[in-house]
Amino acid sequence: MRGVTRRAFTAHAGLALAAGSLPFSSAIPAQPAADGGVIGLTGAAGRLGTQVVDALLRNVPPQRIVAIARNREEQTAGLAAKGVTVRFADYDYPEQLLAAFRGVDRLLLISSSGGKRVAQHGAVVAAAKERGVKFLAYTSFLRAATSQLSVRADHLATEQILAGSGLAWAALRNGWYTENYEGDVATALRTGEITAGSGAGRISPATRADYGAAAAAVLVDTSRPSGQLHELAGDTSFTMAELAAEIARQSGRPVVYRNLSEAQFRASMAARGMPEAAIANSWASQAAIAQGALFDDSRQLSRLIGRPTTPWQQSVTAMLEKARG
Repeated sequence: MRGVTRRAFTAHAGLALAAGSLPFSSAIPAQPAADGGVIGLTGAAGRLGTQVVDALLRNVPPQRIVAIARNREEQTAGLAAKGVTVRFADYDYPEQLLAAFRGVDRLLLISSSGGKRVAQHGAVVAAAKERGVKFLAYTSFLRAATSQLSVRADHLATEQILAGSGLAWAALRNGWYTENYEGDVATALRTGEITAGSGAGRISPATRADYGAAAAAVLVDTSRPSGQLHELAGDTSFTMAELAAEIARQSGRPVVYRNLSEAQFRASMAARGMPEAAIANSWASQAAIAQGALFDDSRQLSRLIGRPTTPWQQSVTAMLEKARG
């Protein structure tokens, strides 16, 4: 198979069929259009992917969208109900990727998770190139070239693969998701405090819906030049102390932020059974956040989507409602 190296099978829940045996959906096949052709996205059944699909549907008919998911699980039923074409592919199976990318003109690669991320992304890029995909956008990480957060390394490596692929491409350098703080909100209601080691570092999160809208905007706009790096984050920011204060204000309960020293943080993580290497990496991330690794005030995201990003205070309201059940 030209340009694609088969990778060993890694078991995933709900994926018991052999490589290459996943047929296309019986839904109406995606049809190309003069204004940009067929748009596909991987990870379409995930929390970000579903937001991208919804944003695309506000701009293009469902017949132009190919939603690619890993599993034949019930979460894909919602995608099919929206009229988009659903196909199945696993990043570890180049044969499935080639089949899923058939007829796709513009593709969004939503990053995978785990230790094989770069190799998996490379397989997607190779399959996209072999299938003749005209443009590939990738969900990277905020300031991937310079960030102090270790997560940036895999994203930068993927950007470098794209830059050398010969494909037209763009990097959506997404910052933090506001939804990442759902656990902190629930904990604050239960214990009256939030603990972390990020000091007074400011964080500029945006919702998955905001980032999904940005991905859709880039996918539908065929006039953008190749190689654009979009540094994306929320319009407004908070410190963890400000987050605690907002939870207190909205809930009517006392909530404080307790900033942990390195020793306190390490002891807390060790008490939870976290391995030493993971503890060290987590502390390094906290220290980087304290130095502003998740802060960005460029407002590139709101300009890209044509509206302000969702206020983080509004997200706190939604998270409080969820925590209360």
